[in-house]
Amino acid sequence: MSESHAPAREGVYDIAAFYKFVPIDDCDDWAPALKQQMLDRDVMGTILIAPEGINGTISGTPNAVREILAIVRGHAGLDDLMHKTSHAPGHVFNRAKVKVKPTLINLGPDVDPNQRVGTYVKPRDWNALISDPEVVLIDTRNDYEVHAGTFEGAVDPKIKRFRDLPEFVEKHYDPTQHKKVAMFCTGGIRCEKSTAWMIEQGFEEVYHLEGGILKYLEDVPREQSLWRGDCYVFDERVGVDHDLNPSDSAKFCPGCGHALTTKLRCAPEFIAGERCPKCADAQAAS
Repeated sequence: MSESHAPAREGVYDIAAFYKFVPIDDCDDWAPALKQQMLDRDVMGTILIAPEGINGTISGTPNAVREILAIVRGHAGLDDLMHKTSHAPGHVFNRAKVKVKPTLINLGPDVDPNQRVGTYVKPRDWNALISDPEVVLIDTRNDYEVHAGTFEGAVDPKIKRFRDLPEFVEKHYDPTQHKKVAMFCTGGIRCEKSTAWMIEQGFEEVYHLEGGILKYLEDVPREQSLWRGDCYVFDERVGVDHDLNPSDSAKFCPGCGHALTTKLRCAPEFIAGERCPKCADAQAAS
């Protein structure tokens, strides 16, 4: 079984991120049972289940997280589920949620990653690929995520939501001119759909970072890294640094010191590294 994890450290909780596109036909029955199994083990986080697969990030003691992962892998079609592990001093979520959704992630166009996706590129081979001047490197994440950090030379689509990505691509890129495209996201799931869509549009060579940014930060030494800044994550850590440790710079606004929640980062007043909406409110009141 293939899995990925940073070295365990004593006295910390594991944060495990995972996904897999595979048909699941008992979503409604499985969801409440899986949530109860999380509660029984004090495992927090969110797991999404859809007819097309599963996607989740959970936190808990190492043993508890291992038990939940084993339970998930015991479900039909998920025995080879891969996961990535980072660490924090305690829970990074405040509740356990298992949600049934019609789709794991909404790109807009109906694409099936189980049929065809872009070429996976191992983190150790990523630097060579994106250093090729013929490669267009596209960050598929939302604008507030990109503000926290991105790869050197990456294009920022400046999108507010993932389903806006096709419109950006159609406006700026032509499959007859842009022969090589590389895409990346936090853990890899968004690229499963975006690369599948790109192939459908006629782009000849489409690549994506296997395991996403988190796997790259885990596998590629800092001194060799082309990553710049922090990696935004959707939990109480807000961001992680190149060692996958919670990043202080991603947690608080340098302008006013307020904690940077996802909502604040999404606001139009937010400028990464400078100010947040709380700063704008304070200036308006003065």
